[in-house]
Amino acid sequence: MVKFNTLLVRGGRPNDNTTGAVNVPIYNSSTFRYPKLGSDVKWDYERSGNPTRDAVEDVCAALENGDRGFAFSSGMAAIHAALSLFKPGDHVIIGDNIYGGTFRLVNDFLKPRGVEFTEVDTQDTNAVAAAFQDNTKGVYFEPVTNPLLKVSSVKQIAKIAHQHDALVIVDNTFLTPYLQRPLDLGADVVLHSATKYLGGHSDFTAGMIVTKNKELSNQIYAVQNTIGAVLAPQEANILRRGIQTLNIRMDRHIQNAEKIIAYLKSNPKVAKIYYPTVDQTSDDFKIISEEAKGAGGVLSFEIKDGLDAAKFVNSLQLIILAVSLGAAESLVEVPAFMSHFEIPKPERLKMGIKDELIRLSVGLEDPDDLIADLKQAFEQI
Repeated sequence: MVKFNTLLVRGGRPNDNTTGAVNVPIYNSSTFRYPKLGSDVKWDYERSGNPTRDAVEDVCAALENGDRGFAFSSGMAAIHAALSLFKPGDHVIIGDNIYGGTFRLVNDFLKPRGVEFTEVDTQDTNAVAAAFQDNTKGVYFEPVTNPLLKVSSVKQIAKIAHQHDALVIVDNTFLTPYLQRPLDLGADVVLHSATKYLGGHSDFTAGMIVTKNKELSNQIYAVQNTIGAVLAPQEANILRRGIQTLNIRMDRHIQNAEKIIAYLKSNPKVAKIYYPTVDQTSDDFKIISEEAKGAGGVLSFEIKDGLDAAKFVNSLQLIILAVSLGAAESLVEVPAFMSHFEIPKPERLKMGIKDELIRLSVGLEDPDDLIADLKQAFEQI
């Protein structure tokens, strides 16, 4: 087995002995020929499978040390597919700092259809253990949460869940398999908004699921093939290409984030910084050090009370005001009014997401330019 960085570049690319092509072709075909009636064919219709999509699914499965990968048309499509493993009457423990879109899916779509959910602070493993019921079938959480960067232990939660024969589903968008492989830590399903770091260039939407065993693979495939929210060949190829540079990009994201954090620490207008390694005496730092290779390229910070977050982000000239993250370009947002606006304010404040909170997805630009842009924006408030 080749090493991880080689797998990023070469994985999912079988040798093309017909043409000698180095890259996987883009198969723009919705249907595939049967040699004769009754033939057993690998591909018949694009919703059920496509060679280009197979290539990126295969490399992601290998990167996660999983059984099989599944590429979806968006991260939310992947999350929906993963939560479709549960049926009416099942109970699922879910992290209380989940992504806003997942919050909407759970509360507006799944709960009304009979799936029960209990929100828990997954940093508190005693609270996780106490939340189990006779009908608990799974635990769903983000090891590093959005946007407060709270860290939960995949290893500890998986141990607790498996004592109750419950599945562990992890949204690991923030860390990627380059920094952490949840299946190796005990999770059963790992998923990503592949729009973010896996793709890395803000030019398509995609979701990815990797399963630990064939039973789960069969279940997810049934959902994917039935619902049909699959990744098209063009986007599958763009995703595969993005994955090839994941290691280089993640290293630079982290380096830039650390330099920006050093600047923010010195700024008197910053009230608090959220990043797993800021406090090296914290449980967050301990877990991220034991279960991951790094903390990723997203950080959040609160400006002091009375300062205008809207004026700050509107004053930025280089850093782009936009939702999403994990791109080559740096993106900034105010979660209370953008990515998490769907969460009612009382619930949002309970989660710790204040109006003064600013999330920064640190890109690949020169860090001196990013810091200069932050400085001039701070001067405006």
